[in-house]
Amino acid sequence: MNIEEFKTILIEGIKKNNIKDLDENSINKLYEYMKNVLDWNEKINVTAIKDEKDFIYKHYIDSLLINEFIKDKAKVIDIGTGGGFPGIPVKIENESISITLIDSVNKKLNVIRESIKNLHINNVEIIHTRAEDLYKKKDYFEQYDIATTRAVSNFKNIAVYMLPFLKKGGIAICMKGPNYKEDLDESMNEIKKYGGEVSKIKNYNINTEYERNIIIIKKVK
Repeated sequence: MNIEEFKTILIEGIKKNNIKDLDENSINKLYEYMKNVLDWNEKINVTAIKDEKDFIYKHYIDSLLINEFIKDKAKVIDIGTGGGFPGIPVKIENESISITLIDSVNKKLNVIRESIKNLHINNVEIIHTRAEDLYKKKDYFEQYDIATTRAVSNFKNIAVYMLPFLKKGGIAICMKGPNYKEDLDESMNEIKKYGGEVSKIKNYNINTEYERNIIIIKKVK
């Protein structure tokens, strides 16, 4: 796929999902990042999504849905980032934020490290760790405005592993598929225990085959 084909598909997806327009520089960086990840994917398992159009919709459009919740100069942590999603697309679109990406699989993080170095993406911290180990450290406990996670774990674990990173007033952005409601209902006590409350739920149909639900949990105490 060349850059023009990429741009056409990306812009179409952005318009369909009411995402803020991207500038030319951001589009170019997203294209180069995709190419780099897919090149590496032939050697190591970075992502199960190998088709370029699917990559645009299931990684980029999906990640950029949360842009409306990202404030200028926010301090963000992306938990279980995998190949850098949603963290890297969000960072490319929001240059003013600082972001920490964590994952337990270092080979995926190495791909991100190389890619952001080549693309001159700054204010990105990448840590090979687990959330339950990192939040106990004083430099990370209650230090973030926003925590993100995409299809990672259940809501009880999200409460335990995400909310401790947040300052009071911060938000956890939880990206889930269609079958989240029962899990959320069963986890409300755990969410409250760790100072959270569900403040917003939004549903998206990225395309006819792919549903995304975004659950915002605010840290209120």
